[in-house]
Amino acid sequence: MIEVVTKASAKPRKQRVLRRILARVWPHKLMSAHLSSELREKYGRRSVPVRVGDTVKVLRGEYRGVTAKVVEVDRKRQYVYLENVTRKKADGTEVRVPVHVSNVMIVQLDLSDDYRKALLERGREGIKAWKAAA
Repeated sequence: MIEVVTKASAKPRKQRVLRRILARVWPHKLMSAHLSSELREKYGRRSVPVRVGDTVKVLRGEYRGVTAKVVEVDRKRQYVYLENVTRKKADGTEVRVPVHVSNVMIVQLDLSDDYRKALLERGREGIKAWKAAA
């Protein structure tokens, strides 16, 4: 098992190593995006891992300002693919354009999953109660 160091370092080399370790141990942690101010107030959290079904707003890049639903999440490359964010290839076919997760902000959460709902509304205590009830 890989031990994760909890102390932060400002050295770039150590940052890269820790990111590689995190990518193998907790890939969903690296897939977190900031919440909008309304959601931040409501849930008392700054960021949440992005999932398929969430509505996000692109903050930087070519598609800045676009608000769309997440269609696919690529944890290995840390990209999300959005609905109607496409580009035409030379042969005329449409392909989805990847947007890095650090460049998006969650505007609306997909709360169809009871586990996620419990985690957001009541935190870790809610998860323990949810598991006990199941």
